[in-house]
Amino acid sequence: MENIITDRLIIRKFKQNDWQDLYEYLSDKEVVKFEPYDIYSENQAKEEEVFRSNDQAFYAVCLKENGKLIGNLYLAKGDFNTWELGYVFNSKYQGKGYATEGAKALLDYAFKDLGARRIVAMCNPKNDHSWKLLERLTMRREGVLLQNIYFKTDSNGEPIWLDTYEYAILKKEWCI
Repeated sequence: MENIITDRLIIRKFKQNDWQDLYEYLSDKEVVKFEPYDIYSENQAKEEEVFRSNDQAFYAVCLKENGKLIGNLYLAKGDFNTWELGYVFNSKYQGKGYATEGAKALLDYAFKDLGARRIVAMCNPKNDHSWKLLERLTMRREGVLLQNIYFKTDSNGEPIWLDTYEYAILKKEWCI
């Protein structure tokens, strides 16, 4: 994949020495609050950097002005030319339009260059920032899945069930 360049961002594959910026946001409890994992240690961030640099689904989102890694996008191919979108951004760079800018560029790339027919995304209904981002991307909320997933258990080992919003957009609807 060639880099995707936007007005303010470079979207590229992960590479060696990304672990420090990755650690900066994956060690932030607020950033990973709705993720299926807990905060990362430095060693875990180093391991994750290696994993992501070898996984075609992960994209590093960097500031064009200085190359700083500020977050990541995820785009994985599923069945029937349906792809799944995900994202996590450093809290210091949230609320500035970077996630929207990066996700728009990646969706455009997926529809135009990867042959995506449909792109889906899932988020926790309590994660207002996430579902509002999906709606800015003109994705449609297709459903609310009640107690469909859990990532953690309570003190008795019982699952803490979570609800999920499911969003999608078809190639023929993509007009941004």
